[in-house]
Amino acid sequence: MSKEQKQQFLYLITKGWKTGRQHRIEIWFVSYADKYYVISERKEKSHWVQNIAHNSNVIFTVNSKPFEGIARIVDKHIDSKLAEEVSSIMYTKYGWSNGLIVELTPYKEQVE
Repeated sequence: MSKEQKQQFLYLITKGWKTGRQHRIEIWFVSYADKYYVISERKEKSHWVQNIAHNSNVIFTVNSKPFEGIARIVDKHIDSKLAEEVSSIMYTKYGWSNGLIVELTPYKEQVE
């Protein structure tokens, strides 16, 4: 298990689609294939998911490393193998994996 897999939380910043203000959350995560995945227990009802639906540009921090990137909601019907793999890794790490999977892809250049 990598250091990132052992790390408990990822810190995600989205831009409020109504307010335009930054919205920061602390959330469980897993890494897989050079991307990061978080799960919204409240699915589309979560404010941060609604923010991503309106603006997919995000900032997130893992192990004190900040990244800028793109977020997307993983469609379990289209990306079923990815959804199964991420759910399995999440369940192994936390004993929980129910909800809407969101993929975070860092840009190639890291934020300093």
